Amino acid sequence: MSNSVSVAPTGFARFGLHDSLLRGIRAAGFENPRPIQVETIPACLDGRNVLGLAQTGTGKTAAFALPLLHRLLKGRGRGPRSLILAPTRELANQIAAEMQTLAKFTRLKVLTIYGGTSMRRQIDGLRRNPEIIVGCPGRVLDLLQQHMLRLGEVETLVLDEADHMFDMGFLPDIRKILKAVPASRQNLLFSATMPKEVRRLADDLLTDPHVVELINSAPATTIDHALVLVAEARKRDLLEQVLRGSDCHSAIVFTRTKYRAKRLAEQLSKAGHRAVGLQGNMSQGQRDRAMSGFRTRRYDILVATDIAARGIDVSNVAYVINFDVPSTPEAYTHRIGRTGRAEQEGVACTFVTGSDHGWLRATERMIGAPIQRRQFEGFEADPERPEVGRPQRRNRRGGPPSGRQKQSTRPPSSSRGRGRGRRRSG
Repeated sequence: MSNSVSVAPTGFARFGLHDSLLRGIRAAGFENPRPIQVETIPACLDGRNVLGLAQTGTGKTAAFALPLLHRLLKGRGRGPRSLILAPTRELANQIAAEMQTLAKFTRLKVLTIYGGTSMRRQIDGLRRNPEIIVGCPGRVLDLLQQHMLRLGEVETLVLDEADHMFDMGFLPDIRKILKAVPASRQNLLFSATMPKEVRRLADDLLTDPHVVELINSAPATTIDHALVLVAEARKRDLLEQVLRGSDCHSAIVFTRTKYRAKRLAEQLSKAGHRAVGLQGNMSQGQRDRAMSGFRTRRYDILVATDIAARGIDVSNVAYVINFDVPSTPEAYTHRIGRTGRAEQEGVACTFVTGSDHGWLRATERMIGAPIQRRQFEGFEADPERPEVGRPQRRNRRGGPPSGRQKQSTRPPSSSRGRGRGRRRSG
């Protein structure tokens, strides 16, 4: 009698995926599934609707791409059989690129559809009958209304970063697109937050969904947080000091406006930094070149607005610097999630002026803990006074203001307090 014991498959083999996909997984360098993939893939393979609360950087693209590709390999049909909607061109391109990598050893075709580029080229692409469409709602709706795109064969619909699509005003377009896809289909919706409008869409879209929740409002434990109090007029000087730090080998700098992003990128370039801007007034070609240059390290610094940077997934970003505070507390976790990704360490540094204290209080309430204050030499400031950053009155001996203990002037990277972080999937 044989004493052999069967061994359960490990890694991605545990899901029973098509052999060609397992080859693609190995080619992509994936070894073991990440938590969101473990929680999501089996339900997707079973045909369940899925509501995933997770951000970019958690592995969610593969979480929906692998079961979607597996389903396409098992069935047949003409025209697009899967539709993935994303809020920005950058995110659509990233999703398409990862799907093409995973589908490398199949004959499945992926087409991206978004504005700012040739519609004729996209129409030509549709004539080649791609099985998968990855697009932004505006251009997808345009092609639908021109009868150039037909979605009557769609079996799986994915809405990625639904909260960002709501922020950008895409929900009315999405509802129109939903009328063009078959009522009998699988729906997968992913969002980092659930504002009431997105919750209403999820309720309408998802019947008995499998819910995967891998986030809360707190940032990842791998991110070292630094809040620096500074006068508005001295932000540029402080930024220079942070960027010159020995461990700041790459950084994304967030600004509030397109004009400031453009101007700051130009100033940094003139100062000798390898910097590039990313903002909404740039053409698609300019945006693609900026992102490609940042990914390949031709540029070390990307200066971006919130909307332009949504969905950016770049590995090994050492610093996220909030040159201007985000418009909302929720946007703080979105921004800083561009570092500390895939369990790697990173630094999030936020410049706060006297007019930003309302945002600061609301953000600390949201994450349930104070953000660690830091000081840099020459940038000492009183957080309680509206004239933050003005020279403080010295005591008679020329030392720091009386009653206040002088704080460390070491940069944020000098203390990676893992215990101070909070768990967030980013």
